[in-house]
Amino acid sequence: MRRGGPGGAELGLETSGGLTPAGAEAHPRFFTGFLAEPQAAAQALLSVADVAATRYHRPRPDHGALDPVVTAGGDRLRFESFSGCCGVHARLDVLPAGLDGADVAHGTTNVDINNPLREALSRLGAGEPLHLRVGPEELTVTALDGPLVEKKVPLPDRWLRGFAETQVIASGFDLRAELTAGEAVRFLRSLPRGGTGRSGGGVRWVLPAPHGSGLRPAGRPAPGAVCLPGPARLAALHRVLRHATGLRIYGPPVSAAAPASASAWELALPGMRLTLTLSPDPARGFSGEGAVLEHLAGEESAADAELLGVLLAWEPCIDPAELAARSGLSRERVRAALTRLGTAGRVGYDTAEAAYYHRELPYDAGRAEKHNPRLVGARELVAAGAVTFLGDGLAAVRSGELVYQVRTTAAGAMTCTCPWWAEYRGGRGPCRHALAARMAGRTAPAGTAAPAP
Repeated sequence: MRRGGPGGAELGLETSGGLTPAGAEAHPRFFTGFLAEPQAAAQALLSVADVAATRYHRPRPDHGALDPVVTAGGDRLRFESFSGCCGVHARLDVLPAGLDGADVAHGTTNVDINNPLREALSRLGAGEPLHLRVGPEELTVTALDGPLVEKKVPLPDRWLRGFAETQVIASGFDLRAELTAGEAVRFLRSLPRGGTGRSGGGVRWVLPAPHGSGLRPAGRPAPGAVCLPGPARLAALHRVLRHATGLRIYGPPVSAAAPASASAWELALPGMRLTLTLSPDPARGFSGEGAVLEHLAGEESAADAELLGVLLAWEPCIDPAELAARSGLSRERVRAALTRLGTAGRVGYDTAEAAYYHRELPYDAGRAEKHNPRLVGARELVAAGAVTFLGDGLAAVRSGELVYQVRTTAAGAMTCTCPWWAEYRGGRGPCRHALAARMAGRTAPAGTAAPAP
């Protein structure tokens, strides 16, 4: 750590080369400058690292990956990570107001936050400046006792699938509640901070209290409620509570019979936002949710994604309607193409802005597909001619020695007679038989006799 003036300290972060609006550069410099609220920013970065170091489901002694992704988006910086169990996604947005007179270029890479850097961030005192340098090949922290050099490490494949799933799931969220700083502190401090299952608080539901006075518990789901699955998974927010200016909560529409669902918890900080998105259950990682499968099953989405990929320009907020107008595609095809781009880590979704954003990771969409067993299985069934259409929205799909019936409702939803559907009822995306019927249905005529059950 280098002194930045009387009583001050300067922290330099450097990362690997990456893509920019001008193309690939061997030694790009994405960002150089100070943060307006250094102590709050240091604690928020540690919160992102805390999530990366934690397995909330079946904790293990190892410390997981400590390699958050950093994106410079032209006017802001974003730091992202997943928990070791992939059930919590953390994102710190350092907004223009949080950057002290610095220019932000464009690019994405991953920065290492291991123990020496954690210690340097933890020691940052009040009034000490925090200077970030996002640049080529390594992360360097220069302390009073000498420089610390951190090399980047590969990102886990589960993170790629997690990035793809969270942007689809979060795009279905709406703002459900907004708390003041005092209400946020009281609510978060009332939650359990350790354990999973019962010790972690199980699955809870909350509703906005009358007259805007915080949150009140709900015994069961109800319209306007938000699911809080595993309250202990919000523990990473405690690091920055004293800097909080408010809390915003996002979730999907729910009914009285709704199952547990994902939700996003955004802590507002001076010039920054720290958001934790929770999977529907501590035992469920985002990498297996299956929200992307319907869009990946469409052949046209691959070509559409190539077209939209050319139009992406590192915008901090991507408007699908504008992309539709520029590309000539329908809104639905744009959404499917964005989902496919998300499987390569190229777009994320910001609930606060209700908009997508551009990032670049060293992945391709085919890599995510190869690691998705349901999608691979569905393509194998189609290639084997295992799908027979019976008319009236019904198809028979032979899988080994068994035949399952897939029905498509008038609204376009699909059901199946397989054990996967019986267990999850569509709550974790379609089964491989439904996917196979969807794929085959785009080209095959209705018609032949069903195979014997």
